[in-house]
Amino acid sequence: MHQLRGTELKRLHRTWKRQSTTRLALLLEGVQSPFNVGGIVRTAAALGVAELYVVGLTASPRNPKAQKVAMGTDRYLDVRAFETLSPAVERVRADGYRLVGLELTDTAVPMHEADLTGDVCVAVGNEDRGLTPDLLAACAAVTFIPQLGKVGSLNVATAAALACYEVRRQDWAD
Repeated sequence: MHQLRGTELKRLHRTWKRQSTTRLALLLEGVQSPFNVGGIVRTAAALGVAELYVVGLTASPRNPKAQKVAMGTDRYLDVRAFETLSPAVERVRADGYRLVGLELTDTAVPMHEADLTGDVCVAVGNEDRGLTPDLLAACAAVTFIPQLGKVGSLNVATAAALACYEVRRQDWAD
């Protein structure tokens, strides 16, 4: 057994990319920490996210602190910034995505039971307040990540990573 490097690693990743049939996007609403945005950007680039919609007071992926975490991977994403939510949601829909919110609500479906097939844009929100009521209302579905421990929520970058992976896992399972 040996660690994959160079050409072998590229071949492995190309194999999984060929098995991906759907597009994935992320919408960040009010994610204020540049470190969280940087982590989300890096994960998004690794999992083939096509578009990143940043809304409102979300830290810019170009912020030096975000860049430090993202390590330049923002160059692989089409980043679109919006001052308000409505034009962002319109753009997500015009780009052909089904908007799915990631939030702890009374009607949210556990992520592993949610239908995340097809072209999906996962929306994540502010570190403290989550998604706004307006964004929740705009979502075609809302999902959450079941947790077993004594902590009631995950860091937004971690939650976004799990959501992106679940979208890809469902695509690969088809």
